[in-house]
Amino acid sequence: MVGGQRGALVRIQLLGPVRAWRDGEPLDLGPAARRVVLGLLALAGGKPLLRGELMSGLWYDREPPASAANVIQTHVKHLRRLLEPERRPRDQGTVLRLVGDGYALHLPDTGLDVTQFRRRIDAAVTAQRRGQLDGAAELLGEALALWHGPPLADVLTLATHPKVVALTGERQAALGRYGEVMIAAGRAAEGLPILAEAAVAAPLDEAAHARLIRAYHAAGRRGQAFAAYHEVRRRLADDLGVAPGPALAAAHGALLHDEEPTAAGPTRPETVTVGVARSAPKPAQLPADLAEFTGRTAQLARLDGLLERGGAGSGDHRATRPPGPAATVIAVVSGTAGVGKTTLAVHWAHQVAHRFPDGQLYVNLRGFDPAGPAVDPAEAVRRFLDALGVPAERIPTDLDAQAALYRSQMFHRRMLVLLDNARDAAQLRPLLPGGPGCLVVVTSRARLADLVAVEGARPVPLDPLAARQARELLLRRIGGHRAGDEPQALAEILARCAGLPLALAIVAARVATSPDLSLTDLAGQLRRGADRLDALSTGDPTTDLRAVFSWSYRSLSPAAARLFRLLGLHPGPDLSAVAAASLAGRPLAETRETLAELTRSNLVGQRSAGRYAPHDLLRAYAAEVAERVDSERRRRAATDRLLDHYLHSADAADGLLRTERSPRPLGRIRPGVTAERPADHQRALDWFAAERVVLLSVLDHAASTGRDVQTWQLGWALGTYLDRSSHWYDLIGTQRAAMAAARRLADPTAQAVAHRFLARAYTRLARLDDADAQLRNALELYGHSGDQAGQGHTHLNMSLMWERRGRLGEALDHARRALGLLQAAGNRHGEARALNAVGWYHTLLEDHASALAYCEQALVRLQELDDRNGQANTWESLGRAHHHLGHRSRSLRCYDHALRLYRAIGDRHLEGITLSHVGDTHHTFGDPRAAGDVWRAALEVLGEVDHVEAGKVRTKLAALDHPGRVVGTGVGAEGPGSARW
Repeated sequence: MVGGQRGALVRIQLLGPVRAWRDGEPLDLGPAARRVVLGLLALAGGKPLLRGELMSGLWYDREPPASAANVIQTHVKHLRRLLEPERRPRDQGTVLRLVGDGYALHLPDTGLDVTQFRRRIDAAVTAQRRGQLDGAAELLGEALALWHGPPLADVLTLATHPKVVALTGERQAALGRYGEVMIAAGRAAEGLPILAEAAVAAPLDEAAHARLIRAYHAAGRRGQAFAAYHEVRRRLADDLGVAPGPALAAAHGALLHDEEPTAAGPTRPETVTVGVARSAPKPAQLPADLAEFTGRTAQLARLDGLLERGGAGSGDHRATRPPGPAATVIAVVSGTAGVGKTTLAVHWAHQVAHRFPDGQLYVNLRGFDPAGPAVDPAEAVRRFLDALGVPAERIPTDLDAQAALYRSQMFHRRMLVLLDNARDAAQLRPLLPGGPGCLVVVTSRARLADLVAVEGARPVPLDPLAARQARELLLRRIGGHRAGDEPQALAEILARCAGLPLALAIVAARVATSPDLSLTDLAGQLRRGADRLDALSTGDPTTDLRAVFSWSYRSLSPAAARLFRLLGLHPGPDLSAVAAASLAGRPLAETRETLAELTRSNLVGQRSAGRYAPHDLLRAYAAEVAERVDSERRRRAATDRLLDHYLHSADAADGLLRTERSPRPLGRIRPGVTAERPADHQRALDWFAAERVVLLSVLDHAASTGRDVQTWQLGWALGTYLDRSSHWYDLIGTQRAAMAAARRLADPTAQAVAHRFLARAYTRLARLDDADAQLRNALELYGHSGDQAGQGHTHLNMSLMWERRGRLGEALDHARRALGLLQAAGNRHGEARALNAVGWYHTLLEDHASALAYCEQALVRLQELDDRNGQANTWESLGRAHHHLGHRSRSLRCYDHALRLYRAIGDRHLEGITLSHVGDTHHTFGDPRAAGDVWRAALEVLGEVDHVEAGKVRTKLAALDHPGRVVGTGVGAEGPGSARW
C-alpha cells in the first residue's frame, strides 16, 4: 500500500499553491482553512501535530474560538475522505491518522514535493563535493523544477510560519548553489532561464542578481551582464537609497576586468594575493578528522550554504580584490555538552579546506574547561600572528593593537578559522578577521546570541542524533555482528544514550576494550540511576561524560546552577516555566530569565513554545549533583512545591470541566508555588492536554515516594479529563494508585472516589463485571460513612452499568434510588442529574410521556445551575423521547442542543453517540440519505474513542444496503455506556 488504500498514490504539493492528487486525479481541497490544516500536517514531515498547534496555524492572529477543536476535527474528517475515500469505517487509515491528542500525515517519500526537493539537494551536495559537477547540476535543476511559486502560495496565513520561511530560504540557497555549479561546470548558458526567473521574482535581492550577472558573464553575454548590473543598481538607489553590496560589486568588478567569474568548484591553481607574499606561511592547524563520520547532513548543508555568502573561500585566488565593503562570514555551531560540535566543525573544515588556499587556523579556547581558565584572547591572537609568520618583535603588547595587526594580516587572505569551545562573544571578537575571503567557524555550548545579533553570525544549532543516525554510528564502531547477538540490549543502550555522540563513542570504546563485557551487562549499568554516568566514564576528563557536563555546569550563575540541579528532580519529560518557578520557589519573571540562561548554555532545550527539558543524560547528571550539593530537606521541599503546583493547577482546571467539587479542599498552597489557573473550559482542556503525560509521571512519583494525600488528590483531579478525553487506560492506572494511597490513609471517602472512577473506566471499556465490583465497594464505603450524596452518585453510576447489560428495570430502580438519596442530601446538581436519569430510563422503557416530565424538570434546574454537561445529557434524553413520540423536528432540535454542548465541553464519546441517535431519527422518518451521512459522522468520532459503539453504527450503515433489515434504535442497539450521570 503506497500512500492510501489498495495501492492508491497520494501526492501533495507545497512548493507553490497547496495541491493534492490521488492516483493522478486532482483533489478539491475546499476552503483555505482546510489547506492550512493540510499544509501544517505535511510540513510536519510525518510527525504528530497536536490540535493546539493546528489551532495556532488557523487562528494565528487571534484567540481560537470555543469551537476550534470541532473545526479542526471537521477539516480532518473531510481530508480523510479526500485522501482515503475507500477507507473502511472501522479502519484507522494509513495516510491521516489520529495520534494521541493530534494527527499525523503519513506519505511515502514520493508523496511530498518538499521531501523530493530536499533529497535532490542532498544528492547534489554530495555530487558537488565529489567534483561531479554535471550530476550536481542535473539534480539541482530537477529540485528547482519542483517549485511552482512561493511555498504554500495560496495560504497567506502561513506566509510567516517559521517552516514556510525556512522553505523560502532553502530555495534561495539551492538557487545559489545551482548558479555556482552551472558556472563551474561550464554550463552557465543552460542555467540562465532559472536564474533570470529568480531575479525577476526578487527585484531587490542582490544575491539573485549577482548570480544572474555572473552567469551572463560566464556565458559570454557581457552586454546583458552590464545591463543587468546597472538595472539593479538603479533600482537599489531609487527604492532603498543604497549602493550595491559586496556580491554585486564583486560580479561587476569581474566584468570590468573581464575576469573569469568565481564559482564553487574543485580546487583551482594557486595564484598571488595582494598584500601576501608568495612565500607567506600557510598554516594547516586543523585537528585530525574522524575516521568515520555519520549523519548531520542538514547541518553540513547549512555550513556549505555559508560559503555562498560574500564569496568566502570561493573563486580564483586573484590579484585583485573586488571593490566595495565585505564582511567575514561567521558560523556558530552550538549545542549541549557531548553533542558533537567539535567533531562536526572539524569534519566540515577538512571537507572545504581546499577552498581556502592560504590555510587554516585553529585554537581551542577552553571556554568550559574545569582544569583551568579559558584561553585569554591576547594569547590566542599571538598564536595566530605567530602562525602567520609575523616576527615576535612586531607584535604589540596591547590587545587592541594585536587584534588590529591580526586583521591586517588576514584582510587579503582566504583562510578558514576554527575557534573551538568558545565561552562568550567577548573572548571571540579579537579573533575575528575583517576581510572578505575568510570564514570563521565557532563552536560553543552557549548560543552566542550577541555574536549573531551584532556580527551577523549564522547559527548552526546541533541537537542529539536522530535514532537512525545514532544506531548507524554505534554499529560502525562496535560491528554489526556483536550488535546482532543482543538486539534488545542494543536498543536499550541507544535509548539510554539518547542520541548523544559522546555517550555513544564512550559505549563503543568500552565494548572495544572489554571483550568480555556483554551489551546486556552494559545496558544494565546504564539502566541503574547511580551507575548510569559511571558506565559512561573513561577516566579522561576530555571524554568522561560527567566531567564534560561539569564544565558547562560550573559556568552557570548560582541561580541557574540551582535550577539546573532541581530540574533533575522533575519526574516528567518536560515542564513549563510556571512549573519551573514552583520547583525553584522563585518568581516567574526571574525563573524565565534563569531558564533563558540554561537554554543559552544548551543545558536545557526548549521543546516547544514555553516547555523546557534537559537532555536525559544531563537530567541524570543534574539529579546526581543535586544529591551531592543540596540537602535532603531542600530536595524534598522542592519536590513538595512541584507536587503542590501540579495538584492545585489540576484542581483549578478540573473545576472548569465539571460542576461537582472535590470531596474536600486541598489545603493551603505552599509558599513559593505558582499555580496555573486556566481562564475557561477550553483553556482547561488545553492545559490538561499539554500536561497529561507530565501529570501521570508526577502522580507515579508521588505514589512511589509515599506522598499518599497528593496521590489520591491528583487522581481525583485527573479523573474527569481522562474520562472525557477517552484516556481510559490512563484512568485505570491513576485510580489504582489513588485507591492504594487512600487505603494506606484509611480514608473511606478517598477510596470510594477512586472506586467510582475505576468503575467509570471499566464501564467505558465494557468490563461490566469489574465495574459492578468497584461500584459495590464504593456503595459500601459511602454507607459506612453515612454519605448520602456519595451513595446517590454511585447508584447513578450503577444505573449506567445495568443499562449496558440491557437490564433496564434495574437501571431505572438505581436511578430512582439515586434521586431519593440526592434529594435527602440536598445535593441540587446530583438531584437534577438524577431526574434526567429517571427520564432517560422511562424513554428506554417506552414511557415517553413520563420521560418528558422528568427531563424537562431536570433541564430547568440544570440551566439554573449552569451545568453544561448535565444540560447536554438532558437535551439528548429529550431528543430520544420526542423521536419516539413522532416529533421529528423537536427531536432534531434537542439533539442539536446536545451536540453543541458536548462539543463545547470536549466530550467526544457522547458527541458520537448523540450523532448516532440523530441518524436514527432521520432513518425512522424516511430519510436514509441523511441518516447515512450522520451515521458516518458518528463513526468518524466513535471510531477514535469507542470501538463497541462504532461497531453498532457500522451495523446501521450496513443495513442501509439491505432495506429488509431492521435498524435498531433502542437500548439493544445503542446504550451509551458512558458516565452521563
